[in-house]
Amino acid sequence: MCHAALLKASAFALKRRFRSIPGRPLSGNPIAEPKAFLIPSARRWNSLIRAHVDSGHFHTALSLFSAMREGGARPDHYTFPLVNRAVSSLASRIDVGEAIHCLAIKAGFAGDVYFCNTMMEAYVRNGGVSTARQVFDEMCLRDVVSWTSLISGYAHVGDFDEAFDLLHRMRAEGLEPSPVTLAVLLRACCAAEDVVGGCQLHGFVIKMGFGGHELVQNSILTMFSKLSRLEVVQKLFDDTQNRSVASWNILVSMYSSMGDVSGAIDSFEKMKTEVSPSSETLTSLLSVLAKSEDLRLGKKAHCHAVKAGQVDAVMHASLVDFYAKCGELEFAVQLYEEAQTKSSTLWCIMMWGFLQNGEFLETVRLFQRMQEAGFMPGKDALRVLVMACSHLGVLMWGKGIHGYLIRNNTLEAGGSDDTALGTSVLNMYAKCGSIDFARRCFDRIAEKDIVAWTSMVEGYAVHGLGMEALDLFCRMKEEGVRPNSVTFLSLLSACSHSGLLREGCELFDCMVTRYCISPEISHYTCLVDLLGRSGRLGEALDVITGMIVEPDGRIWGALLASCRTHSDSVLGNYAAKKLFDLEPDNMGYQVVLSNIFAGDQMWEETERTRKSMHREELRKKPGWSCVQVKGMSDVFVAGDKSHPRVGKIYEVLGCLARQSEESRELRSREC
Repeated sequence: MCHAALLKASAFALKRRFRSIPGRPLSGNPIAEPKAFLIPSARRWNSLIRAHVDSGHFHTALSLFSAMREGGARPDHYTFPLVNRAVSSLASRIDVGEAIHCLAIKAGFAGDVYFCNTMMEAYVRNGGVSTARQVFDEMCLRDVVSWTSLISGYAHVGDFDEAFDLLHRMRAEGLEPSPVTLAVLLRACCAAEDVVGGCQLHGFVIKMGFGGHELVQNSILTMFSKLSRLEVVQKLFDDTQNRSVASWNILVSMYSSMGDVSGAIDSFEKMKTEVSPSSETLTSLLSVLAKSEDLRLGKKAHCHAVKAGQVDAVMHASLVDFYAKCGELEFAVQLYEEAQTKSSTLWCIMMWGFLQNGEFLETVRLFQRMQEAGFMPGKDALRVLVMACSHLGVLMWGKGIHGYLIRNNTLEAGGSDDTALGTSVLNMYAKCGSIDFARRCFDRIAEKDIVAWTSMVEGYAVHGLGMEALDLFCRMKEEGVRPNSVTFLSLLSACSHSGLLREGCELFDCMVTRYCISPEISHYTCLVDLLGRSGRLGEALDVITGMIVEPDGRIWGALLASCRTHSDSVLGNYAAKKLFDLEPDNMGYQVVLSNIFAGDQMWEETERTRKSMHREELRKKPGWSCVQVKGMSDVFVAGDKSHPRVGKIYEVLGCLARQSEESRELRSREC
């Protein structure tokens, strides 16, 4: 049923009640339907509409307004502002706001300042800033609320220059900003990342005498914390008297967003001596503890929340996220299942938890449960699903998800969320071996950010297409996108896999000299691998010894692998000794060294290495694979005999082994 029909039906039903039910007092329940009024006056209608607006039943409030008009009551000075509050809270219903506006003008409220202010607010909340400006310009009288509403509208859409121009005009007309106006402008400086403007506005706040106002104080703290001015925030906070829970939450949240565990914990402990932490405080604290995987302190925060009765829906989701990130997946699942009401956010968090812990099939199964429960997947959930398919290598599933995204126009808007989702689809195709489809997805991304460019370069690198990666890098520079350290890492990897020695060395030099990016251990590892694959083992060793960072097992492993390729047992033995000091339990490097000795027919050293492996009882981590047959996926782990069809599996493997042996014997006889 359309909105107009719904209003008409509601009005008819309410009028019928007026005629059939004798006069009774209005129910104390704000959601109860009106029984009857002896005289349906505007004052009583306003009370009923206000009760529904305050309770969040905005559609019902609009239905009551329609019933009021159908019942013959004339809206007064308070009615239209109440209705505008309901319209302001409805998403993307500017058409309803325009209808209310027309009715108010006909009723003679076009010059009412109170009504015009609420009308502007309704337009701003529904994306109609230009219409709100028109209402503002036509107002004969304006108060501080009028100016603040329009300033807030321009700040909301990102037109910060116009917001500050309105401040200057407002003061020129003899009105000074209120604390709410200043709070809106401080948020605008924060959104624009305008440090200079924020400092100037801070000085203006002090000059105006609003420095002690709680709303303004907290807005200033929020602004400087979002602008990463740690020293300023700490000094302002220390100078603040009568600090509220909101003030402390800003401080804890700042340290949490910076990843400063000790700062967040220290602020939390000090906070408890002044005020009681809220659920928002604990949520911010859990966020930073999850990043640092501090399970002990996270459990303490969990206990505190339970004792204080602060485990609401947001806190519950934060706890699931925390335990999943700390590797306590079983406990995270338990908390997730205990949730009485599962929101889309909670479903998505649990999917991320499975993905981060390598449970890719469980991620897919949870998504299926989410759909069965009637939830429409958001872009975050779809992105997690695509990443799970990337890890599983199941191209058919990935294509199915991509088709779903195309059918629902999920990738067409062109925002940052769509770019991230499109990049995930690109990565899925690249990892599943379909580089052509990956390139098509890349070309269709409307707003390509540095992550999208780098992902496509990495895709070419994995497929050994070094020249294509370099061509894409040239196009990237032509379009004015500045590469970062990850971009150069992907480019160096592409050169290494394709044997492009000269190009790789030039890229490494370009990264350091032109873009002033300090090489990390990963960049050095790619360079060593590139030199080693080309047979320049001495130069590769010089790179390691001349690094400004401490070499790790990866870079010595790259050199060891090159020594095996070029049968350099002397340098290989040296690299292996370095590796054994760094990673004594890694069996893979022992196997590589043994193969190097065997390649040089150094049988004694080979035997000694093998015996050392057995003596130390080193075991290699088993490999696994996922095979999809007729839409069903099975995971196989090397040496595992727990599969329900293990007998059939090993029977087929034995048959394949015999066929392979017979083929080798046949080829040897033919030779």
